[in-house]
Amino acid sequence: MPRRTATMLASTLIFFALLMVGVLMPVPYAEMSPGPTVNTLGDASGEPVLKISGRKTYPTSGHLNMTTVRVTGADYSMNLFEALYGWLAHDSVIVPHDTLYPDGKTEEQSTQENAEEFSQSQESAKVAALKELGIPVTSRVIVSTVVKGGAAEGKLHAGDVIESVDGTRIKDPADVAELVSKHDPGQDVTFTVVPAERAAAAEKAGKEPEGTQDVTLTTRKADDDGRAIVGIQAGTDHTFPFDIDINLADVGGPSAGLMFSLGIVDKLTPGQLTGGKFVAGTGTIDDDGTVGPIGGITMKLIGARNAGARYFLTPDENCAAAAADTPSGLTLVRVKTMADAKKSMDKIRTGDTAALPSCSKS
Repeated sequence: MPRRTATMLASTLIFFALLMVGVLMPVPYAEMSPGPTVNTLGDASGEPVLKISGRKTYPTSGHLNMTTVRVTGADYSMNLFEALYGWLAHDSVIVPHDTLYPDGKTEEQSTQENAEEFSQSQESAKVAALKELGIPVTSRVIVSTVVKGGAAEGKLHAGDVIESVDGTRIKDPADVAELVSKHDPGQDVTFTVVPAERAAAAEKAGKEPEGTQDVTLTTRKADDDGRAIVGIQAGTDHTFPFDIDINLADVGGPSAGLMFSLGIVDKLTPGQLTGGKFVAGTGTIDDDGTVGPIGGITMKLIGARNAGARYFLTPDENCAAAAADTPSGLTLVRVKTMADAKKSMDKIRTGDTAALPSCSKS
């Protein structure tokens, strides 16, 4: 083989080798794609998604589908070819890895955090639904978690009901941090609590918890901003007048709250909320029924339309992004609150769709 030909062949082989190395080189990106949708009025794994006992329920029809997004794992190493393919595809989104797993968060940590958010969203969905129906729910501020090594360790416990801090009545979890931070680090703060065991026994008996005790803690300095802390996170515990079980595995995050709430309302009221229509949606929800924004809205729209949805309940803050890339045949419905969503469902059921609040690109 002539030397010139051999040199050209070798150069070509080296070029292609370098090209393959470059294409297969890991890049710091992750992929989001449409996940499965689940009808909150139906079954999952052979069990009703929403099961209510101790209260009369009514037949339902149609779909109120929650939507999900699939993401690549924290340890998945995406190469340049996969990233380029994802950027060109319409049914996936390529995002910086740190967007999904910030601060080096592991997949296990992310899964745990998503599970906790999902559990909290279920509680808030129940509260919001019952409040919308005018059914009383008893709520109490409790010690949600105790930080290991913190001032409260061994003195306060998860499930303790916080009645007051320094004699000031506690009405909201945020009140606790506000009252503690009024102190300088090193000063004492007094919690008046009902121990978790007594609170649990009272709840089981259907009574108000009694038997408070004072616990004095010495505040410490927070590492991030220097404020006074005691090493707890306050949360809210609810007592419902009947049982509401949400049975759904392998789902995380808070974004199904709105659809769970609507499913509960539908089961607890005469008539059929959907009128047999296929409605999907997303959105966090708090105890007062305020609907909050979520991530991955475009992927959820695609998943919903692929499943057969005709209407999509869209959080107000996600409306612009959703309107910029709406799948054909899907009508976006803007919602800010649980009450908004219920009114829109009435319009969908009766066919008054021209009056639905819509999303715009700006």
